[in-house]
This record gives sequence, structure tokens and C-alpha cells, in this order.
Amino acid sequence: MDYFPLFIKLKKRNCLVVGAGGIAARKIELLSRAGAIVTVIAKQVSPAVKAMEHTHQLIIKEKSFAQTDVTGFQLIVSATNDSTTNSLVSASATKLNIPVNVVDNPDLCSFIFPAIIDRSPIIAAVSSGGSSPVLARLLRAKIESIIPPAFGQLAKLAEKFRQAVKQHIIEPSQRRIFWEQVLQGRIAELVFSGKISEAEKQLELLLSQTEPVDNKGEVYLVGAGPGDPDLLTFRALRLMQQADVVIYDRLVSPEILDLTRRDSEKIYVGKQRKNHSLPQHSINQLLATLAKQGKRVVRLKGGDPFIFGRGGEEIETLVEEGVAFQIVPGITAASGCATYAGIPLTHRDHAQSCTFVTGQRKDNSINLNWSQLSAANQTIVFYMGLSVLDKICQSLIQHGCPKNHPIAIIQQGTTPNQRVITGILESFPKQVADEGIKAPTLIIVGTVVSLHNKLEWFKTESFN
Repeated sequence: MDYFPLFIKLKKRNCLVVGAGGIAARKIELLSRAGAIVTVIAKQVSPAVKAMEHTHQLIIKEKSFAQTDVTGFQLIVSATNDSTTNSLVSASATKLNIPVNVVDNPDLCSFIFPAIIDRSPIIAAVSSGGSSPVLARLLRAKIESIIPPAFGQLAKLAEKFRQAVKQHIIEPSQRRIFWEQVLQGRIAELVFSGKISEAEKQLELLLSQTEPVDNKGEVYLVGAGPGDPDLLTFRALRLMQQADVVIYDRLVSPEILDLTRRDSEKIYVGKQRKNHSLPQHSINQLLATLAKQGKRVVRLKGGDPFIFGRGGEEIETLVEEGVAFQIVPGITAASGCATYAGIPLTHRDHAQSCTFVTGQRKDNSINLNWSQLSAANQTIVFYMGLSVLDKICQSLIQHGCPKNHPIAIIQQGTTPNQRVITGILESFPKQVADEGIKAPTLIIVGTVVSLHNKLEWFKTESFN
């Protein structure tokens, strides 16, 4: 361990920053957020630092640094581009045993700035020991993705009830179990949802019981997006990692499933055309049954739950059964796949509207308003349309679309296996058949498709 991690209380402590450029401004911002009284010494002060003078109540001295300037400070930062000044600051501070940091020069530092995850009062920090600050920031971003901002509110709630819990539950081991229930269960979810008052009431209710328990389960209806794990929301990832049971469909990629809690029970309920592993009504009931057993259940769905994902049917059952639930939107396939294919769904020169339709209805028919879908200056996106591609192309032509109207199909969009085939309505079904395209796919119709070759940015090694 090259550096021992410490958290220093700087509130109302005198700190010195030597230098007043862009880098110095960032250090001043951090110190000020910690409540420090910041003095700045520099021959020239940048507009960024000058703007902080009143907002952060800075003491600015426009002068050259001198050895005697370090007296009276509890922490010193040198952020100049002059090596002589930086060395002098370091030596002067070290002589008086004052912690000192010289930006981008670990040899002159007695402490370094970590990459900070601020969820006050929860603070986490990542450091590379000065060897790679960029890597430390990248790791910070990964950690931030699983620590939502509301964790700070959760910590404040725990602090508010700390003494009451200590008095109510004498045995330390029982107290630990109680807090684990609170900080990972329904009360925590109420805080994350912004329902602070309700969370406090629930916590008070638990404390009023002789043996506090929290047996209420909950269902998290989570949109997993079109395939790329990087497109998951922070909220989706957090809920996926705390669920006891994960119920997932065939559009959820293995990479996304790997991000769920390792020891959670996984139940596959995927559907393919004419091959449903579990009927929809059984899925609906399964969600309610598991939640009533006190389990936290993630219903993981490809794309967005409310766009051809049958999420509405599932939560109708939950409402009828009195089961608590949350809904987490996902990036729908139309948006994700079109973006990765370089096909804008709207464009001032091509399409002023965009319509999402499903290629198959509940009764397996494809009875659509073809006259409306064949109108000019719009984009039409067909979900689940591969098996009826012939019918789609023929109907659009019959109702006024030109035979050479652009059309595209995207297979496994946003993933390394993405394929994009473009063509025209008249010959497209044969072209797709010749290419051996398989589901899952998305079909886009409109002149925006003509922009694919120009705007394509997501290159895959498999097919490019």
C-alpha cells in the first residue's frame, strides 16, 4: 500500500492553493465543498477562479509565493505550471509538517487527491497512487453507476434513527441484521423513490415491533434495453443487483444477465413465435406469487417494458393482487437499434414523425392502417415483423409507397453481432431471405434509411 487512505475534516480549516488556473479551480471547488476556508496565492488569477471569489468566499492574494506564506494553514495545494514554485511550496510545507499536494507530481506530494464519489454523508474514493488519474476516474464512474445519489438520503435516515435503534435493539448482532433489512429492503426503496416520509413511518413501525421483520416483497419491472449492457440505466443496474429472483425473456443478453446478483434465482420465461415457454397469464401470476413470498423480483425485459413489452398486463395483475412494484424504463429497440445503425428516426429533410407498430397482433393477424403508414415524410418502425416482411412490403406498395421506397432491417442491434441490411420495398423480402437474417430484428421504413451509409458509426468485427 503506497498511500494510506484517510478522510480529513476540513470544515472551517485554513487551506492554501498556490496557482489560479483551470486545474487550481477544480481543487478550490473540492476544498470549498468540504467547507474549507480557502486562500489563493497567484500572480495572475483566471476568470474561473475570480468567479469563485464571492461564491466560495475565497481569500485571493495576487502575488508571488514566498516560503513564509505556508504559515497557519492545515493543508496546501500547489497547482502552478512553474516547477521551481511547486518545489518551493512542497519543501516549505514539508518543513512544517503540513500536508501538501503538488498537482501531477507525486514525488513532491505528501498526499494525493483521489477520484471522489460524493453521496454525502457517504463518501467513497478511488486512487491509483498517482500512477494513472484517468484510470481512477474511470473506476469512479463504474462505482457511481451502482451508488445512486439517494444513498446520501438513506445514510441521513440511518443517522436520524441510529440512537432509537440502539436503544430498542440491545444485542449488536441483532442490530446489524435489523439494519441490513432496512438498508436493503422496502424502506431503502422508498428512500430511493423519494418517499422519505413514508420510509420514516415504515422504520418507526418496525421499531414498534418486538421482533422487527420486513416480509413484504416487491416486483421491479426493468427495461434491459436492446442488448448492449452499457445502455442500462443506473436504477436498473441497482435493482438487478439486489433482486432475489430474476425472471427474464429471450431478448435479454447473457452479458446483461451476468450483471444480476450472482446468487439470485434465474427463471427463463422467453417467448418465440408459436413457442412460449410460459404463457403470459402464468408469468403475471408468477410475479405476484414470488413477491407475496417476501422476495424481491426483477422482471427483466428486452427494450422498454411499456413498448410492445406487455408490461402493462403484468402490472395490472400486481395491482389486483396488492403487490408493490417499480417500473424502470429502458431504451426501446427502435431508438437503440436505429441509433447504432446510423439511421435517425426523425430528420428535417426526411421525416417529421415516427410511428412504432408491431408486426403481429394478439390473434397473429397484421391488420394495420396501411393508408396512414404509407404516407410520405415519416418513419415507420416495425417490431416483430420478420415473419411477415412480405406482407409489410406488399401492403405499403399497394397503399401508395413507391416500389423503391427505402427499407432496412437490423438484426441483434447494439450488440457485436449487429447486422444492417438496406434495400427497397419491391425486392427486400428476397434480399433478406438470401442474407439468412434471423430474429431478433427491427424493420425501419422511410427515406431516413438512405442516411445509413453516411452516418453509420458502430462497426462490428463480425460483419464489417
